[in-house]
Amino acid sequence: MGLRYDYNSAHGNIFTPRASWKWASDPQNILRLTAGSGYRVANIFTEDHAALTGAREVVITEDLLPERSWNANLNFVRKFFPKRAGFIGLDASLFFTYFSNQILPDFNTDPNKIIFANLDGHGISTGLSLNLDFNFLNGLKIIAGATAMDVYRVEDGQRMQQLFAPPFSGTWTVSYQVPKWKLNIDYTGNLNSPMHLPVLPMDPRSAQSPWFAIHNLQFTRPFDSGIEIYLGIKNLFGFYPREEVILRAFDPFDKQIDVNNPHGLTFDPNYNYAPMQRQRLLLGMRWTMR
Repeated sequence: MGLRYDYNSAHGNIFTPRASWKWASDPQNILRLTAGSGYRVANIFTEDHAALTGAREVVITEDLLPERSWNANLNFVRKFFPKRAGFIGLDASLFFTYFSNQILPDFNTDPNKIIFANLDGHGISTGLSLNLDFNFLNGLKIIAGATAMDVYRVEDGQRMQQLFAPPFSGTWTVSYQVPKWKLNIDYTGNLNSPMHLPVLPMDPRSAQSPWFAIHNLQFTRPFDSGIEIYLGIKNLFGFYPREEVILRAFDPFDKQIDVNNPHGLTFDPNYNYAPMQRQRLLLGMRWTMR
């Protein structure tokens, strides 16, 4: 059990308690339960870069209070040592967080503004994550993880889903060593389900992103001198958003808002949900001095 005390010159005394419990029947089975409170002073201009882009006016409607949260996490770790694999690990977690005084950017009330205020209600983030780790005796390693989340806020009795928060996401890493060539091969990627996006009134873009995945591949050749040469490809299959992600990109200051614009749309770069670059080739060197 623990208790943290902070004093902030603007917000006064802050207490954040926490309790943790662990049970292990043996080193291969571990169960943990943690719960406690969190406290954070938000820095909106460093955390929300969208506030400094485009033609939207940044509006702060009140003195912003620190964000507070109560959270709990149940975690289970299981280790296996089969004969044909060096190690298999399973890590599963259930998590829940309740937010008060949450500070969320409002893109929807006014298409020309980003409005910041403390949430008049509460926010919820809850979900399940599962990670698997395989280490085979032939040099092959596989790490795969998936997370299912429900992130929303409740304000004035209405439930609203959080923007840019996919309900499902997955990651993976596949590594293989080729001793004959002294070559390491790494294949990594991530998968994202549709997420809610900020759209303007009469916006031609979809209010949800599609399913998409980003794949990366890298080859590394180490040398006895401590030098490593690597060659990689990011975004191997060249995925990028097909929509007009930056709305009216040709008119960033809305000087031509009446030209070929029957719905009165304005410049808006806050929609993007994936990398804007297709394939990228990387060539580099690392030198580890011993």
